[in-house]
Amino acid sequence: MTARWYIAGPMTGLPELNFPAFHARAAELRAAGFEVENPAEINADPKAKWEDCMKADIARLVTCDAVLLLPGWEKSRGARLEAHIAQELGLQLVAYHLEGAGSPRAEVPA
Repeated sequence: MTARWYIAGPMTGLPELNFPAFHARAAELRAAGFEVENPAEINADPKAKWEDCMKADIARLVTCDAVLLLPGWEKSRGARLEAHIAQELGLQLVAYHLEGAGSPRAEVPA
């Protein structure tokens, strides 16, 4: 069982910086007994510079075993960078999708 997860996904340009999605997935993972690094908690100041946020996020990312990729991560410069770093470090990558009436499905991206 993977012990420590990092959540990666789009923030810039989304309502509330997509924090509700980050918080919801963090709550699900924690309820399942995992430790979670949530960028929406790491960088709670919406006025912080992107570069400063990424430095703080990457420092936490490298302490994790796996990365949960939120929908739209492919369009996010930060999430793509986080996924690249995770892949190069051998961390597990899992894409999170919503199916049908909002039921979640996770899969490992190709």
